[in-house]
Order: sequence, then structure tokens, then C-alpha cells
Amino acid sequence: MTSTQSADPPFLHAPRQRLESARYKVQQHGLAVGFGVFMRAFHYMMKPEHRAPTMPELMILNRRFDDILERDLQNVRDGLYPREMLFDLPVTSFMKVLPYALVELPRILNRARRKAFDDLPADVQRQNYPEYYLRTFHWQTDGWMSERSARLYDVSVELLFGGAADVMRRMTLPPLVRAIKGMTRPQVLDVACGTARFLAQVHQAIPHAKLYGVDLSHHYLSQARKVLAHVPDVSLLSEAAEHLPFEGNHFDAVTSVFLFHEMPRDARRATLREMFRVLKPGGVVVLNDSVQLSDAPELEFFLGKFHEIYHEPYYKSYLQDDLATALRETGFSVETEDSLFVTKVVSARKPHA
Repeated sequence: MTSTQSADPPFLHAPRQRLESARYKVQQHGLAVGFGVFMRAFHYMMKPEHRAPTMPELMILNRRFDDILERDLQNVRDGLYPREMLFDLPVTSFMKVLPYALVELPRILNRARRKAFDDLPADVQRQNYPEYYLRTFHWQTDGWMSERSARLYDVSVELLFGGAADVMRRMTLPPLVRAIKGMTRPQVLDVACGTARFLAQVHQAIPHAKLYGVDLSHHYLSQARKVLAHVPDVSLLSEAAEHLPFEGNHFDAVTSVFLFHEMPRDARRATLREMFRVLKPGGVVVLNDSVQLSDAPELEFFLGKFHEIYHEPYYKSYLQDDLATALRETGFSVETEDSLFVTKVVSARKPHA
């Protein structure tokens, strides 16, 4: 084949794309149905007095779910990340830890009924952590403070979001890729990187980027090192988001996924100021977190139910604390805002001046 010849005529691509799209949607809807049955039973055990969502409320949620799947497919068509990511489900590793997650259920239910929000391991050095961090978020065993918690986190989040957690994380990539893909060796920092599921996605989309991650939990960073074992030259550090251990004007991009709803308002502002400080002039910040009431008032039932069922003490405040407004208050110039399914993504720049 010469360099002027196409690998396949264009008309052959359309059927292949349709088949791939159908396969992807079947995969995601299958996960949503299976995990949804489990989560509805779990929610009933947690709060049997709560009413179930009405059919119109479910239809709104389902429509938003379909929209994020379409966006995911379109992002692949636009070349923003590889199509392999659509089917990158660590089924084997999830199946290995699923029995342990099921064993945790009675402990979670018991902890929730006792309202044991600070039921943490006895060896935790509490003076080394911010007060807001010393909680059993989601009523999960050990909070963020054990290897067991880190091992179960990813499968727990996928269960919670009907198999769409990685899909929602990927919505962070388009503004990030557009901002830095042309750079020779962009430096990207993920704040509160957790088990590094998102940093692994960044590596797939932008393999030439130098990756950094910061998280307060040593146990989650240990799990992150396993997730990123195939990625060369990654720096993972343990530190609070409000005190980033880097010089100013250092990074081309800073990201954060699912962090801000678990912080009080003053910690959110302190974190944004630190992100502003460590970014180079012209650098981009991309925040991905829960959708807020101003974005989707039609989801009020689900958003209200979330912080009532799970231990999320700062979520109600977060729903009213618009991320784009907070970024502008910090000095950023907001570029994009997007709301899909139950997540929102806001990207902004640090001005050159």
C-alpha cells in the first residue's frame, strides 16, 4: 500500500463505528441495570423511610446518562482520547475485590445507624490531617486511612454510579487535551489523585505528559503506584491540597476529580489559591465534581438524597458554592462549563498578566 492509499474506504468506517457504539452502550446500560438493582436495595437498607424516585425523575436521570454516553463516543471520534478507553474496565481486578466489598456492607450499615462519623483506625496520627478529613466519608470502613479502604474504593465508586465513574472521569480530558496536547513535555498535576484512576486516563490520552499526583492518604498513594506501575517517571506525593509542595508557576495543567464536594468552603478556596499559585501563567485548571443545583435543578431529588444517605457533611454547602464563581473569585478566567449525568466539568486559565 502506498502512502497515498487509505487503509479502508470511508464508507466501511460507518458500520464499524455503529457496531462499536452499540457494543459500548450495551456494556454501560448493562452495568447500570445490574449495579442499579444492587444500589436500590442498599439505599432501602440505609434509609427505608425514603421514597423511591418517581418515573419522571428516573427518566430525567436516564436521559442525562444517555447524553454522557453520547459525549464519550463523540470525544473518541474527535480524537481526544483512544477508543480503547471505552472498554477499559478492570473486570478481573474488580471481581477479585467484590466479595470483600460485599462483606463490608453490614459494617457500613451499622456505622451509618450509629452515626459513627469518626470511626477511624486507632493508629491514625490525627494531628497530621485537617479536621475535615478525619471522617468515614460514605460511611466506608477506615475512611481514607487503610489499605483495605484503598483496595475497595474503585469498585465501590463504580457500584455507586452504575458503572459510569470512569466515564465521568473522562469528561475531564477534553479541555485538558485541547490545552496541552501540542506541548512537548507538559507537566500535569492531579490534586487528590486517590488511587490514580484518572492519572492513568491522562497517560492514555497524553502519553508524553509528565504526571504528578498529590493525596493525603499514604494508603491510596500505595494503590496508585500499582495502578501506574506501567507509566514511566510519575511523581506521587503525600500532602494536603491546601499546601501543595511545589514552587510557584510550575505546572502547565492542574486537575482535580471528585474532591471539592468533600471539603468545607474555606478549604475549597485555599485549594484553588494553591492551584493558582503552582500553575504557570496561561496554564489551565480543570475541575470535575458533582453537578450543582444551579446546573441541574431537575436533579434536586437525587442530589438531596445523596448527602442524606451517605456521610457527606460538606456536600450541601458544595451544592450552593458554584465552582465557576469560586474560580473567578480566585483570579482564574473561566473558559468552559459542562454538566453531564451527575458530574460537572469547569476549565479555567491563569491569566498571563
